[in-house]
Order: sequence, then structure tokens, then C-alpha cells
Amino acid sequence: MKFLFLNGVNLNMTGVREKGIYGTQTLEEINREIAAHFKGDVCEFFQSNIEGEICTKIQSAQTEGYDGVILNAGAFTHYSIAIRDAISSVSVPVIEVHISNVQAREEFRRTSVISPVCKGVICGFGKNSYILAAESFKL
Repeated sequence: MKFLFLNGVNLNMTGVREKGIYGTQTLEEINREIAAHFKGDVCEFFQSNIEGEICTKIQSAQTEGYDGVILNAGAFTHYSIAIRDAISSVSVPVIEVHISNVQAREEFRRTSVISPVCKGVICGFGKNSYILAAESFKL
């Protein structure tokens, strides 16, 4: 299978910021573990703090033949209508993921504008949220 793992705003700081919430591994280390788990599959990783770049990458998932997109939009989750519209514009299924359990955090984090257009949501399992999401495409 061919997977696109997308990470949004501030996720480049994983392993540096709020280690009690996001852990001590860097995003690069997490990506290496994911790639090792799916060694028989194609895994592409992309991170951006720029909303438009994430939208463009979501749109390219269809033309580049991805089987699924695993998206941790970070704070964009809570307000990006642009990312929501990009997800709606493609037929490639997208799963929303979060490292932390956003439902157990601040009230504003409990609202996702992208959830309604995603295939599903996985949160609270740390780096394994990404792996669980990608595994679900194989079911």
C-alpha cells in the first residue's frame, strides 16, 4: 500500500515541546519507526506549518495514487476550513490522528472541523495513533 503521513503546524517541535504530552521522540524518529513498521509499503512523510502546503499535499494524494492519508493537522484541526475543503475535494480516504487524547485536554481542542470529512479519528495513543490509522486501511 501507499501511505501519505501529513503533519501540520508545530509538529516539527515534537520531542522538544511539551514532552509530557507529545513525548520525547522527534517527528523524524517517529517517522522512522512508522516506516520500519510498514517496510513492505510505501510511506511518504510531510510536515508543514503552512496551511496551504498541507492543502496542496492532500490534493496531490489523489493524483499520486495514495491508498490513504494519515493526517495530524495539529492546531489546524480546530479551525482550518481550507484543510477541511481539501479533504472533501479528494476521493482518497483521510484519517485524522492526534498523539494526545484531545478529548481529555482543553475545551477548544475537543472541536475538530475536519473530523466530519475524515474516514475516522484516532487519538491518544502517542506515535501509535499513526500506525493504528495506517493499519486500518489494510482491514
